[in-house]
Amino acid sequence: MGMQMKAVVLAAALAATLALPVEAALPDGAHAPDFTTQATLAGKPFQFSLADALHKGPVVLYFYPAAFTTGCTIEAHEFAEATAKFAALGATVIGVSHDPIEKLNRFSVSECRNKFAVASDADGKIMKEYDAVLMAHPAYADRTSYVIAPGGEILYSYTAMNPDQHVGNTMAAVKKWREAHPAQ
Repeated sequence: MGMQMKAVVLAAALAATLALPVEAALPDGAHAPDFTTQATLAGKPFQFSLADALHKGPVVLYFYPAAFTTGCTIEAHEFAEATAKFAALGATVIGVSHDPIEKLNRFSVSECRNKFAVASDADGKIMKEYDAVLMAHPAYADRTSYVIAPGGEILYSYTAMNPDQHVGNTMAAVKKWREAHPAQ
């Protein structure tokens, strides 16, 4: 095989490898890293603590690339519509992006419709701990959703740039948890 042909074969193999899905999320059963960060609900900033939220029940933690972008707006609308159902199951919803809190104050009102909190991860520490970094643009989070049990273990994770399945998938995971833990 000539050098040119080897280069073509190597390039094709590399391209095929890059096209494969990358497992970016923490696995089910892993312990969710604890964090406290600035968040906002209905345009009012506050300190969000994962540990405190888990005392109330499961947490749906979802990462999204950037406020006011098309996919992130669609996802925020869908989570806003489902927030009451999550709350009825005892779950808290929180979205996380790299955006500054000032931008998230507006996003929480207009796109989250004052229904759930969004948090700032301006330094990217939280998304790194959750393996939710968008590989093509490391300053941004990948679209990854987690359901975390009150004990801190990850019950479910889902990564897909298309926002369509995140709410339905996390809702199903919370319902499954609730069925197994009706008294909590």
